Formats: sequence, structure tokens, C-alpha cells
Amino acid sequence: MTDIFKALAEESRLRILSLLIERELCVCEIEATLNLTQSNVSRHLTILKKCGIVSSQKDAQWTYYSISSEFKQDHSTLWQYLTEHLPELSTYLADQEACKKCKEKKLCYQTERSKNDE
Repeated sequence: MTDIFKALAEESRLRILSLLIERELCVCEIEATLNLTQSNVSRHLTILKKCGIVSSQKDAQWTYYSISSEFKQDHSTLWQYLTEHLPELSTYLADQEACKKCKEKKLCYQTERSKNDE
């Protein structure tokens, strides 16, 4: 449990989680949305994955990240708190808008994958 709170104690990781609440994303989309380097995004995602908050799914050369269903189930009270309060981050609305624009730019395979899943 300590690892979870340590992971949540960093603003960039909270911003990543606020994006993943809404949708599954790949590293390049998170990188472009939050204006972070690929190595920083990967490092933050590794920490979030290691403590079980996020999970990943590989598809060809892309890896997609989402909130772990096990985390949502095992830590339902914390998950409820996060979904209620992450939108209170000062960067939340700007991040959501940047993510929307990023999706429109079709930076990676995600857009094609989404079309194929429909």
C-alpha cells in the first residue's frame, strides 16, 4: 500500500492517471499531451504499473496503458476518491483538451486500432 501512495505523490503521475481515467493511451499520446519526454513518461508508467495502478497491453510495436481493473476492484474506495478528485487538478481541463487535440492529430496507431475495434 505504501508503494501506491508514493506513486500518487507525484504530480506528473496524477496527471497521467487523470488522462487514463477517460481512455486507454499509448506513451506517445501521453508524451505529447503532457509535454513530457518519452523517457519521463515511461519512467512514470513503470512506477504506476509496478504498484498495480495501471496495466498495459502490447499491440505490435505499441503499448497501451489503462487503469488496472484489479486496482479498481481491490482499492475501490481509493479509486472512487481519485475519480472524484483528479478533475480538481489545476491542469485537468487543459490536459483533457490537449489529449483531445493529440488524438485528432493521429500521432500513433491508436486511432487505427480504435477504428478496427468498432
